[in-house]
Amino acid sequence: MLSNGTAIALEGISKRYFLRAQRPEDIKTTVLHLPSFLKRSNGGRPLWALDDVSFSVKRGESLGVIGPNGSGKSTLLKIIADLAPPTRGKVEVAGRISALLELGAGFHPRITGRENAILNAVLLGLSKKEALEALPHIIAFSELGNFIDEPMRTYSSGMYVRLGFSVAVHVRPDVLLVDEVLAVGDGEFQQKCFDHIAKLRANGVTIVFVSHDLGSVTRFCDRAILLQHGQMQVEGDSLPVVQEYLDRIAAFLSRTVSS
Repeated sequence: MLSNGTAIALEGISKRYFLRAQRPEDIKTTVLHLPSFLKRSNGGRPLWALDDVSFSVKRGESLGVIGPNGSGKSTLLKIIADLAPPTRGKVEVAGRISALLELGAGFHPRITGRENAILNAVLLGLSKKEALEALPHIIAFSELGNFIDEPMRTYSSGMYVRLGFSVAVHVRPDVLLVDEVLAVGDGEFQQKCFDHIAKLRANGVTIVFVSHDLGSVTRFCDRAILLQHGQMQVEGDSLPVVQEYLDRIAAFLSRTVSS
């Protein structure tokens, strides 16, 4: 499916979840009534988080993904990162993927930041030797200082982001996926992250960027897509897509006030 110069291609991607009507039970009750639990789990109401989404991203291109909460943005990134299988459709990605998605995902709170950095770099495709060579750069970028040798259960959310981003961008990715987690932390480090993303773009790294910060989308993304209710509504240059989203928000607010 990938043509020459294409880094990411999605064709007819749909993702279905099942919503359980009842509250989750404790483990003991679940085990004692396992057959009925499984029957109820399989009979939940279906929710299509994504519905027939197709697009491609060229190598070195930066794509913004925008839309309201619950529109399927994070699910889309998980499918591209091969962290969640699609219910229907095909996805292909060329090269090494590095993903900064849910805060703290992939980190083990009981071991140190240093150990987590090495472990995650290896999981993202580096050899142990390469991970150890990248480690000084990861630590320096994160600015965690002596905290790098403390268990990550002692870290704040901002410290998680510092280490997570530092690892993600220092494993020599071909494709970088970034979710809303960059909104956590101080403004100075956020700017440092965006500056580094700009360098990666200049070096030909393909970037998919999910954000509610529409200014960042227009500033850093060549193109954008607008998702709503799991469906792709608009695709094109980032500025017109962002403007279309703003117009839809304004129209919705106007209807709400008038009613």
